[in-house]
Amino acid sequence: MSSERNVLKYRGKVFRGDREKLNGHRSAVFWFTGLSGSGKSTIAHEVEKKLFDLSMRAYVFDGDNVRHGLCGDLSFSPAARTENIRRIAEVSKLFTENGTICMCAFISPLKKYRQMAREIIGKMDFYEIYITCPLEVCERRDVKGYYKLAREGKIKNYTGISASYETPEAPDLVIDTDKETLEESVGRVKEFILGKISF
Repeated sequence: MSSERNVLKYRGKVFRGDREKLNGHRSAVFWFTGLSGSGKSTIAHEVEKKLFDLSMRAYVFDGDNVRHGLCGDLSFSPAARTENIRRIAEVSKLFTENGTICMCAFISPLKKYRQMAREIIGKMDFYEIYITCPLEVCERRDVKGYYKLAREGKIKNYTGISASYETPEAPDLVIDTDKETLEESVGRVKEFILGKISF
């Protein structure tokens, strides 16, 4: 119970296991991390479509899309970045209770961000997928021009340029988009997810 607001959790009559049984698969969170332009969102959305075609309940939480709604009030300060990840982790946790396979595509550059997400979601439901790609390749792929602006000093604290990215130490899966085709990457992620959510 919250000591400030007297808020109690309400326990309904339909449980996660019931929803998973109805769906025919487990729910879990697959957290895609990597530099901007590495391919996180592209791969996640391609995998989402393949899972959907298999009649599975899957949803992608995309960094840019979330910033337009749920986290539209947040800046890019360290405190706001932490809150951004906290909100996504909490929403993803709710989605897993609903029986949904969640794919979260966020740079989440610091280990502490990813650890916080893991703790909120629960280590049994959290899988880290590191999408790696050389910085120069990510810059070539940058259709939005953010890297160029960051190098010109017009965007401050940009990951990979003026802010650091901490490489995951022990990710559950590593995808190197500089060495694999999109089809290969999508196939590997899809098979990895299927192996984790099957009964």
